Amino acid sequence: MRIGIICYPTFGGSGVVATELGTELSKRGHHVHFMAYKKPVRLDTDLERIHFHEVHVPDYPLFHYQPYELALSSALVDMVRLHKIELLHAHYAIPHAYAAFMAKQMLAELQINIPIVTTLHGSDITLVGSHPFYKPAVTFSINNSDVVTSVSKSLKHDTKDIFTIKREIDVVPNFIDIQKYERLRNTCSREQLVKPDERLITHVSNFRPVKRVQDVLSVFAKVNKKVKSRLILVGDGPERQSAEEYTKELGLTDAVDFVGKSNDVYRILCSSDLFLLPSQKESFGLAALEAMAARTPVIATNEGGIPEVVENNISGFLTAHRDVDTMADYAIELLSDDNKLTQFKDAAFERAKVFDIQKIIPSYIDIYQKALQ
Repeated sequence: MRIGIICYPTFGGSGVVATELGTELSKRGHHVHFMAYKKPVRLDTDLERIHFHEVHVPDYPLFHYQPYELALSSALVDMVRLHKIELLHAHYAIPHAYAAFMAKQMLAELQINIPIVTTLHGSDITLVGSHPFYKPAVTFSINNSDVVTSVSKSLKHDTKDIFTIKREIDVVPNFIDIQKYERLRNTCSREQLVKPDERLITHVSNFRPVKRVQDVLSVFAKVNKKVKSRLILVGDGPERQSAEEYTKELGLTDAVDFVGKSNDVYRILCSSDLFLLPSQKESFGLAALEAMAARTPVIATNEGGIPEVVENNISGFLTAHRDVDTMADYAIELLSDDNKLTQFKDAAFERAKVFDIQKIIPSYIDIYQKALQ
């Protein structure tokens, strides 16, 4: 197949999943064309059958906000015609599925039929999409896609609850490449990150308010009083500055590292003893899954799709939103018991295997074939 993938090129979960999906499809003989306003951070364009097309948006003084959707839809028309693309896979309802539908209509005028598969990732539904300004466009984009998927049962339920949806929604979970994680195990260098007598706790996110980074710091402050530990926070975003200030208030500057955005997250995760994810909302929890694939147990909230990934009291612990005391108690319990920690590490890895890319990709191929019928 010749597949066009439209995604955000950033460090967020949707862009990572789209990139990994396209890469695996190319290994299976499919030609995959990515389209975004810049190259996705994890995309290797040197791979055979992988192509990237950058969307250029001319800067006209007439427009207060440059019309990205128009530029994207026009670029999609050109890409489909030039490279004989058979199917478009839009990650995020807006603007990608919306632009894909506009392209579909333009191509129909040229007697070219192009089916659209839309994957809902979360923010496009629960945050941006539910806003009254965008809700009609999101509803339209979903209902006019040929096939719609969501990354969790929780997100499917939220979508049907928030919008008037006529399309059936197939649940296809996010995934990780277990073989890649196993290959990278030899690159772990724990001694470069922590002292021999310290435990390493990690958090990875986009530092938005919904991720509740200050709760991560509050939990760590309680844990560090009982178990000598170090905290590494990976990522960047609007809450980073306030998190750094809160770290100073807690007197933990010497025990906390803010490392910013990183393509080397695995090296940190595979050296970690515990991963914290106190999010107010998570449609899936890809960061938790990546930690588990690196044999790191997770303590998270029981929000959204997280319980579909983390098994409570097996591969980690789940608590109520904002319950930092219980999170800290679980963390201290786990980090104080070597045998229990090893047991949870092994269980986390076994759970991650359920979401191996080799098990999930066939579902997407079936969906593509369904859309092409």
